[in-house]
Amino acid sequence: MNLRKGLPTTKSYTMTTLYTHQGSNIAKTWFLMAMFFVLVIAVGYAVAWYMQTPALLYIAVIFALVMNVGSYWFSDKIVLKMTHAKLATLETNRELYNIVENLAITAGLPMPKVYIVEDPSPNAFATGRNPEHAVVAVTTGLLQILEKNELEGVVAHEMAHIGNRDILVMTVAVVLAGFIAIISDIMLRSMIWGGNGNSKDRHPAFLVIAIVGIILAPIAAQLIKMTVSRKREYLADATGALLTRYPEGLASALEKISGHAQPMKHASNATAHLFISDPFQGAPKKSMMQKIGGLFQTHPPAQDRIAVLRNMDV
Repeated sequence: MNLRKGLPTTKSYTMTTLYTHQGSNIAKTWFLMAMFFVLVIAVGYAVAWYMQTPALLYIAVIFALVMNVGSYWFSDKIVLKMTHAKLATLETNRELYNIVENLAITAGLPMPKVYIVEDPSPNAFATGRNPEHAVVAVTTGLLQILEKNELEGVVAHEMAHIGNRDILVMTVAVVLAGFIAIISDIMLRSMIWGGNGNSKDRHPAFLVIAIVGIILAPIAAQLIKMTVSRKREYLADATGALLTRYPEGLASALEKISGHAQPMKHASNATAHLFISDPFQGAPKKSMMQKIGGLFQTHPPAQDRIAVLRNMDV
């Protein structure tokens, strides 16, 4: 692996762009976020117009922001607690610590804290509200099955999430999705209980359109959120390959990880998007949403990611 020693760091922590995959996925992410904002405005306008009570809309916005911004601010502590991660040091995990340190230098990022999760399922994640408060964690299962160059590929992927500010992007997506779900629920309950007096005078066609809209809006928001998450995974793959100059390392690691169909012991829907691979992989499909498959997955299919990596020209 080539390390660019002495790489100057700046507060922007801008990561070099060499692959068209990066530019493409960044553009797609912002297009999806623009769609998100349009959906938020449309649903918000419909609720305000139908209910004629803007105050409820403001309450919904404040509630969604407080809950999700709070989650973003304390994301590292929340995720580490949920996964039972333990701090790793140079003395206890020398090879992993050195890999993280070298890649932080290469990326021009501050050294993140390193954690180990006692779990036989191979996986890894990065979290933290900014590069100065970042965390990289890997499971014991991951350390057991990967060679050094494969582990470098996984850590580079996680460092890419830190450098690309993916925690911030996904927090915004979660805020918007939560907001749409809340105001749609408010509007649905208003219709069920009769709404305000003026609502009875509205044309029946509007009521039909409104009911269909409030049912489909949260589904559309969830789809956009998951699509944003998948695009950020492709972006982190490309950026991680840039850092190591060896895409095969990450491709081989993903191959091994996807071959171990074993769910994590402390998997959570709230944190699933943070991991390099779906933490529910191999778990029985119980809910209808889980059975639908690809549309609601937080991660792209492993074989697609591997194919993209192996087609890269470094």
